[in-house]
Amino acid sequence: MQSAGKTSDGPIMNYQSTSEYTEHAPKIDDAPLGLDGKPVKKGSRGLWIGIALAILLAGIIGAAYYYVSSGDGTATPAADRDDQAPRISVIAPGRATIEGAISATGTLAARRDVPVGVVGEGGRVVAVAAEQGQWVNAGQVLVSVDRSVQNQQARAQSAQIEVARSDAQLAQSNLDRALQLVDRGFISKADVDRLTATRDSARARVSVAQAQLAELQARNARLNIVAPVSGLVLERTVEPGQTVSAGSPPLFRIARGGEMELLARVGENDLAALSAGVEASVTPAGTDKQFTGQIWQLAPTIDQQSRQGTARISLPYARELRPGGFATATIKSGTIVAPMLPESAVQSDDEGSFVYIVGPDNKATRRAVTTGMVTNDGIAIMEGLEGTERVVLRAGGFLTEGESISPQIVKR
Repeated sequence: MQSAGKTSDGPIMNYQSTSEYTEHAPKIDDAPLGLDGKPVKKGSRGLWIGIALAILLAGIIGAAYYYVSSGDGTATPAADRDDQAPRISVIAPGRATIEGAISATGTLAARRDVPVGVVGEGGRVVAVAAEQGQWVNAGQVLVSVDRSVQNQQARAQSAQIEVARSDAQLAQSNLDRALQLVDRGFISKADVDRLTATRDSARARVSVAQAQLAELQARNARLNIVAPVSGLVLERTVEPGQTVSAGSPPLFRIARGGEMELLARVGENDLAALSAGVEASVTPAGTDKQFTGQIWQLAPTIDQQSRQGTARISLPYARELRPGGFATATIKSGTIVAPMLPESAVQSDDEGSFVYIVGPDNKATRRAVTTGMVTNDGIAIMEGLEGTERVVLRAGGFLTEGESISPQIVKR
């Protein structure tokens, strides 16, 4: 074995073999890596451990805060929760006395529509004395028909009466003379009877002629078409020169007394709550003017398709009430006591109408309600509320079932 010494090339040092050095040297893979992926120097290792501990501690503190603030709420003060909850206006509706009213629509018509037609034999119209929209009196001549032929017939019949009267007078004179000669024996009793019968026949012919003249005069009078009642002329379908007869359609339509009515269509449930004599307010289309009337008849039947009946509301004459026009009616149906809510508080969906109630825990709860009549003060709640509840006033459409809120009471 060669001892340590110098060689010709220089001093010789005592080194371990390469394999032994590699076996006992620290491995680069065992060193911690930095953010850049390179091994960290031995002096930086403590710094990275401190940073990791700080991050872990911050995560623990954040988790604890989240649990305390958003858990069951036992550790969060009530004031903090109220500040976080949305502030919502609520109202206690109470109970109010509401004047019951039923809204209905319908068509205006004459309460008594009287058609006027030809009652005589007719003829050529020579004059028409009434127009649509005019007021006429009973017996007033509306249409005059040519009667030139009929007048001649009446004159002829008058002459027949005079002939009959002359025959009757002659028969009476003959009878008187015969009675004077009976006592002298110149005239027999049979002759007297015959003369008496002749006198009676002549008198009867006078009566017949008078009756025939009266008949002609009556027929001639019927040639004039007169108003059977007083009222408003609604329709006229005749003109001068027109030929009319007994088979012609009505020449006039008259609203007797000018009285009108509204044929109001009412649902069968509302119809059952009405009776004759109930007051109603009617507003024709195209005007804000209201007319007061009352129900005078209720339909005995219900339409199978619409499930509605007709309430006939009588109205006095007014120019704004035109038959055939559209009108709305508000019919009084008594009074009810019920909670009253603004329209903004009532929501609706496929399940029906509902409101949100705020309970003692300040959580919104959905409650189904049945709405009634709509007035200027709001909507009547027929079922679902007692009136003492706290009801969400406006923001119901933005709430969900069970959501916590901060209620703000609004006084009515």
